[in-house]
Amino acid sequence: MNIFKLNLIAVIAMLSGCYEVQKSNDKGIQNATEIQNSEMSTAYFASGCFWCVEAVFESVKGVDKVISGYSGGREKNPTYNQVAAGRTSHAEAVKVIYNHKEISFLQLLDVYYGSHDPTALNYQGPDYGSQYRSIAFYQNEVEKSLINEYIKALEASGVYSKPIVTEVIPFEIFYEAEEYHQDFELKNPNNRYILNVSVPRLKRFQRLFPELLKENNQDH
Repeated sequence: MNIFKLNLIAVIAMLSGCYEVQKSNDKGIQNATEIQNSEMSTAYFASGCFWCVEAVFESVKGVDKVISGYSGGREKNPTYNQVAAGRTSHAEAVKVIYNHKEISFLQLLDVYYGSHDPTALNYQGPDYGSQYRSIAFYQNEVEKSLINEYIKALEASGVYSKPIVTEVIPFEIFYEAEEYHQDFELKNPNNRYILNVSVPRLKRFQRLFPELLKENNQDH
């Protein structure tokens, strides 16, 4: 087991107790992430090219659906051409729809921080620009606290030699990306970017967290 995984396990263990306390203290508060009359909740993250991020979260047990889109900016109804060219303040992001009885928000943070470099300022892998920045969106005070405590614990663990630059901001709006971006890796397995960037990123995550994978993703 590599040092990253060992340190991340320590972070997770430290935060698990905090998560349970915060959940019990928050019982009287309407959970803004819960879809009405459902076991499903939503979470929003940005960590580079949404083709890559979508594929990672879709491999995780308890995750029902992942939608690629744009968030974190001011402009209304942004298009891919605008965002990709850096002509908006939005980042490529994903909407994660998950069963909160099968996977917790804390575990989604494991997925998020275990699948990208949160010390990379305005880039991720070969993709450069503020549209590829790291953002963890929160929808209530519990999520905000968990994200901030997760970052503090990661920095204290020594996993990274550089400071974490993830933006922690309240969720406001998510614009769904054009249809051809949805399930892009699945639909375009021979695309050069998918083969050289997205698939290796997914495999690195899968090696780190086999226990979080859906059964049909464990041997890929």
